[in-house]
Amino acid sequence: MELKNKVAVITGAGSGIGRASSIKLASMGAIVVLVDFNKETGEETLKLVIEQGGEGIFIQADVSQREDVQNYVNKAVEAYGRIDVFFNNAGIIQKFAPFTSVEESEFDRIMSVNVKGIFLGLKYVLKVMDEQGFGSIINTASTAGIRAEHSVAVYSASKHAVIGLTKGAALEYAKKGIRINALCPGGVQTALTASVTEQFEKGGYVPEEIPNMRIGRYAAPEELADMVAYLASEKASYMNGSIVVVDGGLTL
Repeated sequence: MELKNKVAVITGAGSGIGRASSIKLASMGAIVVLVDFNKETGEETLKLVIEQGGEGIFIQADVSQREDVQNYVNKAVEAYGRIDVFFNNAGIIQKFAPFTSVEESEFDRIMSVNVKGIFLGLKYVLKVMDEQGFGSIINTASTAGIRAEHSVAVYSASKHAVIGLTKGAALEYAKKGIRINALCPGGVQTALTASVTEQFEKGGYVPEEIPNMRIGRYAAPEELADMVAYLASEKASYMNGSIVVVDGGLTL
């Protein structure tokens, strides 16, 4: 399952699944274009990639801003001529709260990154891939995109929207050599999940129901990265519009 000299753009590359996937794809021979809002963590990921013999660049961007998205897409093409793989991954978590106490500003924050960011990434990368006539896109959704999770209704809505965007785009581009799939992680051991525990401890609000990690643990980011690598590769050549759940049985 090689990706030698394939150009892969990864958003949210500074941590968690994005970082693990960046390192994994680079280890398989891909040239990586790392995108993150956090310059320090993004450059740390690039350093890790280079230390293992990989090649790539880092571009700072806010994925909810059209100009930033156009910039990282343009710079990827300027540097390497094409985009073979796009891991449209950047996202944020909602603060756990009863539905009626969620502020409009929180709704806007979640939708801006989790939905608009995915939309803009698709919009501008698909233009490149359509001209090429090939490409693989993986959008990060969530188990919260296929079922509700308690006290994060807005986050759940945003991830349902990611699945809708994935299926809609996959349908349009199915005959154009472009595959578009969505990854639905359950609990993953990342800074985002660590912040959830901190919210419970400091915020004073705990949902009535907590997701059940049926396998007894959170996933390691590397376990999700393996699936990203598979979806990016030709091994997944007949997968398009698929909603791939990697959750240790959480949604059973």
